Amino acid sequence: MRPSKNKDENLSLLEKLIANWEDETVEFKEAGKDFDTDKIGRYVSALSNEANLEGSEAGWLVFGVNNSTRRVVGTEYRREPERLNGLKKQVSDGAEPSLTFRSIRVLDHPNGRVIIFEIPPAPQGMPISWKGHFYSRAGESLEPLTLEKQDAIRRESSALDWTGQTLEDASVDDLSRDALAVAREAFAERNSARIPREEIDSWDDDQFLTHVGLETKRGLTRAAILLLGKPESAYLLSPLMAELTWKLVGQDEAYEHFTIPFVLATTELYKHIRNVKIRLLPPGELVQREVEKYDQRSVLEAMHNCIAHQDYTKSSRISVVEYPDRIEFTNAGSFYEGEPDDYAISGHVPMRYRNPTLVQAMTQLNMIDHLGYGIERMNRSQAERYLPLPDYDLSEPGLVKLTIYGSVVDESYTRMLMQDSELPFEDVLALDRVQKGTPISDTALRRLRRRGLVEGRRPHVRVAASIAEITGTRASYVESRGRSEEYCQALVTDYLRKRGTASRSELNEIVFPSLSSELTDAQRYDKVGNMLAKMRRSGTIIYDRKRSVWELT
Repeated sequence: MRPSKNKDENLSLLEKLIANWEDETVEFKEAGKDFDTDKIGRYVSALSNEANLEGSEAGWLVFGVNNSTRRVVGTEYRREPERLNGLKKQVSDGAEPSLTFRSIRVLDHPNGRVIIFEIPPAPQGMPISWKGHFYSRAGESLEPLTLEKQDAIRRESSALDWTGQTLEDASVDDLSRDALAVAREAFAERNSARIPREEIDSWDDDQFLTHVGLETKRGLTRAAILLLGKPESAYLLSPLMAELTWKLVGQDEAYEHFTIPFVLATTELYKHIRNVKIRLLPPGELVQREVEKYDQRSVLEAMHNCIAHQDYTKSSRISVVEYPDRIEFTNAGSFYEGEPDDYAISGHVPMRYRNPTLVQAMTQLNMIDHLGYGIERMNRSQAERYLPLPDYDLSEPGLVKLTIYGSVVDESYTRMLMQDSELPFEDVLALDRVQKGTPISDTALRRLRRRGLVEGRRPHVRVAASIAEITGTRASYVESRGRSEEYCQALVTDYLRKRGTASRSELNEIVFPSLSSELTDAQRYDKVGNMLAKMRRSGTIIYDRKRSVWELT
């Protein structure tokens, strides 16, 4: 909820909304002491869809205002902040695709308490339903969202959505019977609370595909072929590529390509991953705890995210590379909306998708649990199993790389997680970056210092030694592997910021101790040289040839 210091801003907003009384994206209710949550959900669906159709930045549901007189009368609805905030999850659980309030503002108006719910517009190409039904506004009333309005929303992205374009020559005969059977089961499980199983079973294939969003009046979409097509039907997507490649790197090496249908391919690929058990010893316990090297759900979700967000126009394979200690997932296409950190904690829900038709179908088929929540869930799963959190690498233009770790990096960090299960997730995320030698914000650093979880000064911040001493363990990982390049670059920039300039020999002295102990001096010299050249090309530092020194740009 917005704090009271924004009272003037909220009052101004309320006055503006009252002035635009006839707007289809605004609804006023007295609410009183209580208001039916199911009815709130229907208003969320209606106002979100209307905001999309009218090109508005948001829809608004306002409690505490008489709907006839436009006068503020106040509301006692959910006085407790925890109960009011809990409404966000209730709405998110019932909306499809998953969507909730952008903000909940509480205004202490002279005439009584007012609550202003800000509702984001439906994502491009994706109308919002509440418990399986689409709603819109009709004056002061709610009514079903007409097929014309649904089509209007879905057509918004059809010209840009490669996966939503129909194929004239495709038919149900081009789809895998096995894939269709799996899809029906997944759809039934996903929608068990709102559609009777016998009704789903009564649909023919065309009816089923229409409900999933894979078929329109114009025919099957490319998304239908991607998810359910027979392998021999891949020619319908030609000349573009639809493939997953698994590669094993290490002492043993192997690879295999997997083509459509993707509904089946990800499960087949997962069977190749060497998901053995690893052992951890919790503090004060005598028996080791066994956990899976990789969380199956996270691995599948990572592959499904790659499929959902792949830029298929690049004609590139989706890559799944398995190393002894990690798995790297790579798909073509930039990170489409926002930054990974937007999703790591808050469960940010994107308003736009590269492939809305494909994403919506994958949601209906239970391949993606909740849009926007996958990253947050993967992070929490790793933390619960005491392993490093996933990392996103967006350094290469046009590619998104996700790494899921299957081994301990810093024993003191892992032991700390075992000891302090109540640690706020924001701190877990920050500590994870500390153990990997990557930067954290000043705010996060102060928070960790207050809890006694880190020590050292920038750029040499590390997980507190006291944690390792308490648990009787010290990590040798960093010494053998060395710090990350980002960490070493931070050493250079911090030194130059303080001293102004530095010779190559000075920078060698600063960086060498942070490099792998397994490297020779010559290899360290070359590594530093390559790093400095990279920093120069990126515009971070420059080399003054006359003085033979490096300095910040």
